[in-house]
Amino acid sequence: MTESYFSFDHVSFRYIDGTEALKDISLSIPKGKKVAILGENGSGKSTFFKLLIGLEKPTSGEIRFLSEPLNYKKKQLIHLREQVGFIFQEAENQLFASTVKQDILYGPINLKWSHEKIERHVANAIQLTELYDLTERPIHFLSGGQKKRVTIAGVYAMDPKIYILDEPTSSLDFYFSNQLTTYLNELQNEERTFLYSTHQVNLIYEWAEYFIVFHKGQILYAGQRDALFSDDKLLETAHIEKPWLVQCYENMLKEGLIQVQTTLPRSMKELMRLLKNNSYY
Repeated sequence: MTESYFSFDHVSFRYIDGTEALKDISLSIPKGKKVAILGENGSGKSTFFKLLIGLEKPTSGEIRFLSEPLNYKKKQLIHLREQVGFIFQEAENQLFASTVKQDILYGPINLKWSHEKIERHVANAIQLTELYDLTERPIHFLSGGQKKRVTIAGVYAMDPKIYILDEPTSSLDFYFSNQLTTYLNELQNEERTFLYSTHQVNLIYEWAEYFIVFHKGQILYAGQRDALFSDDKLLETAHIEKPWLVQCYENMLKEGLIQVQTTLPRSMKELMRLLKNNSYY
């Protein structure tokens, strides 16, 4: 693990109705990594995100941000949320301006940047998310996918260090679902961290560098790709689909078409290279 943005030390959370959403969670969120958050509905992922941005406080345990205990005073929470961008599953939960550009402008204006810096960041966000033909369009005239792209642009324009994406491809079509990972790859650097919650394992398999699996409010797994997707029992317990690329690889092994590799293939290109290097191809 590299240096951490967040660390959880024996954190539990119980809702007012008695529901124990998280149970004794201890883990770190590294800097500069693309992290996939997996788990069935109700496993604790959304509660985990709420704790990260201070919308909820732990019932017990401690959360640290940049090695300091999370502070829940208003000023400190504002500072935290300037560095942590949250893209909600439902776009309507974070869109409130009258037009696309006004909504994207809202965050940077509140950061009190210079006019030039605001315009530069907003222009980059509009270009990244391909919204240039929609900037003056009223929000309520947009499709679900267009609204989601506006929320992504609004977060990107604020230049956070951490991106939290809660089921970000819901309402996005095939093209923009795939484009989203392209956007994130363009944004990645050694300081930015991405936390991407999804049920679309095939979409996230190649992109993510680190995987965290929630199950019944606990961390079932935290680590690299290969150990997770080679563990059939763990995948079955967590109700996680094995990526089709891994299934293809395992079937080719059974048929003797390829030899066992030290690491799983990350992409179709890698899998095809294995075939081409095999005398049976």
